[in-house]
Amino acid sequence: MLHDLRALAEALGFLVAIAVVARACADAGLFDALGARTRLLARGSASALLALAVLLAALVTAVLSLDATAVLLTPVLLAAAGRRRWPAYTTVRLANSASLLLPVSNLTNLLMFSATGLGFAAFAGAMAPVWLVAVAGEYLVLRWWFRDELGHPQSVHEEPPPVPRYPLAVLVALLLGLGAGTTPWAVATVAAVLVGVPTLVRRASSWRDLLHAANLPMALIVLGWGMLVTWFSRTPAGSFVGDLLPRGDSWVALVGAALLAMLLAGIVNNLPATLVLLPAAALAGPATVLAVLVGVGVGANLTIVGSLANLLWWRSAAREVASLATFHRLAVTTTPLLVVVCTTVLWAWTSLVW
Repeated sequence: MLHDLRALAEALGFLVAIAVVARACADAGLFDALGARTRLLARGSASALLALAVLLAALVTAVLSLDATAVLLTPVLLAAAGRRRWPAYTTVRLANSASLLLPVSNLTNLLMFSATGLGFAAFAGAMAPVWLVAVAGEYLVLRWWFRDELGHPQSVHEEPPPVPRYPLAVLVALLLGLGAGTTPWAVATVAAVLVGVPTLVRRASSWRDLLHAANLPMALIVLGWGMLVTWFSRTPAGSFVGDLLPRGDSWVALVGAALLAMLLAGIVNNLPATLVLLPAAALAGPATVLAVLVGVGVGANLTIVGSLANLLWWRSAAREVASLATFHRLAVTTTPLLVVVCTTVLWAWTSLVW
């Protein structure tokens, strides 16, 4: 249990640091510049803007984790699209579905990373085809669901501001450090200092802003929550839930594992779902672990409580244009199918390369 809590504490340490990195990058103007360039590249086409917004949200999620997309990118894309509805749903859905690529893209990935037995690059290689299909699937879903909004042309604003190069360089160095096997919370802390201090010196950020982004009270709540769930996973009730997880590398077993993880995430949130399923998934093998990550990642779109990112998104600017009714209609209609498709790609890819 102490090992599990240490892993959770280290994962939360990374998320606290990367949240500071994301806020400092936003205060340095990185997100605004990328959002403006996304609008310029779309050349007035709402459909092109959607495609570029999906790509931007996917990359931000993969590098800066899903909370950055849900909280910081949402208002940027809303402004770029003229306060239409689709950008809000784009950020929340891609925050979850695009969090599959790297071990550091999601707290659930960090918690289950060691159970896969894979290195950083090997994990990314195993999940890359799944990630690409998840991102493409979300684009098709959003294009179909909001087809009426996408029929209207967008106005093109003035020349966008220059993209700040220093925050981009820090992010590249962060990825290189993570890829080299450096402890995630340590390299993220260094990145937070490197990008945060200059924004404080230029008064683009304040200590209050960065501390608010770190959200230490929420981190402590999640740590306590994790302790409770870790204890529960060792009770007979927790063992019963773990025993429901299908074993084996067959298509049926992996899809069953992903759908079970999706249902648990939709009911109790993907963090406790991950902690409860982790022991059984680790025993079942790396393919099952990755299938569970598909379920708690893509499947977190099933309900508003599916992930912390969903809840943070709902507290952000998204509430101005989004509704819980639309969120759940879209979720129930499309999320289970996307989970099955992504897990099928995982099964086919791992069967081929492992």
